[in-house]
Amino acid sequence: MSISELLSLNLASPAVLAFALGLVATLFRSDLRFPEAVTSLLSTYLLFAIGMKGGIELRDAALGDIAAPTLVTLVIGLMVPFVAYEVARRFVGLNVADAASLAAHYGSVSAVTFSAAETFTRAAGTLDEGYLPALVALLEIPGIVVAMVIASRALGGQNLKSAIHEVVTGKSIVLLVGGLLIGCFANQKGIEKVEPLFRDLFAGVLVLFLLDLGTLAAQRLRTLKAVGPRLVVFATGMPLIFGAVGVLGGTIAGLSVGGAAVLGAMSASASYIAAPAAVRVGLPEADVGLSLGAALGMTFPFNLAIGIPLFHEIAQAIG
Repeated sequence: MSISELLSLNLASPAVLAFALGLVATLFRSDLRFPEAVTSLLSTYLLFAIGMKGGIELRDAALGDIAAPTLVTLVIGLMVPFVAYEVARRFVGLNVADAASLAAHYGSVSAVTFSAAETFTRAAGTLDEGYLPALVALLEIPGIVVAMVIASRALGGQNLKSAIHEVVTGKSIVLLVGGLLIGCFANQKGIEKVEPLFRDLFAGVLVLFLLDLGTLAAQRLRTLKAVGPRLVVFATGMPLIFGAVGVLGGTIAGLSVGGAAVLGAMSASASYIAAPAAVRVGLPEADVGLSLGAALGMTFPFNLAIGIPLFHEIAQAIG
């Protein structure tokens, strides 16, 4: 597929259009917004379904097939927060706490961006791997922990132990890893009974969640206006670099074109579920709204509209 065809495939997808609807409606001051309980239910379903689908595929995967992608993912998870922190300090000009907060958000991963990238590559017919949700769970933790360690060393006296506990026992990790283990070890007859709920309905629930995220992203865009253009450059420029590194790493690890593109999208994404909770505990002086504004107001829509097809095109070019 050409880049124009990939963009058309992505931008015309129900998920992207639903996000755009939520974004535009909120910018025009519509009262469109899901109740918090509904948003929580949708995110719980998506995280658990991602984990379970990955676990089902993981039990049929050979160890030799997943070893190299696992190693590459771990390296990316450790590298990204260091780079993000230094750029946030030196280029954006943030203080230690806010730079570490930004590093934690960008060092972790957006499960929804992963889902959108997986859906896109399956539609493009280039994704061969089914175990990639296991890499989402692996990428979720290291970036946050590394960012907390950086802040702890720079500031001293930070509640590092509590922050790490928040990451490991937080909702997103418990649901992803728990779903992964259930998918791996549940018997086949039991899996077949629940598969329609966790596989067939997944795309529809993702569309509803992205509709809601569109409204939240529009609110965060207003926050960025007061910060300055350098953070906007960070929120769009760093994902391009991290995404390209992820695509290259995935290709070297032997992933398919679609698999490398998905790993690129994962590397380019920023967390807005696990990271904020950990930062509030470990870095109470950090402005979490600033990090969320960059992650959800700029990086997420950028990846959704442009990043995913671009990383796919890069994967095709170097694959």
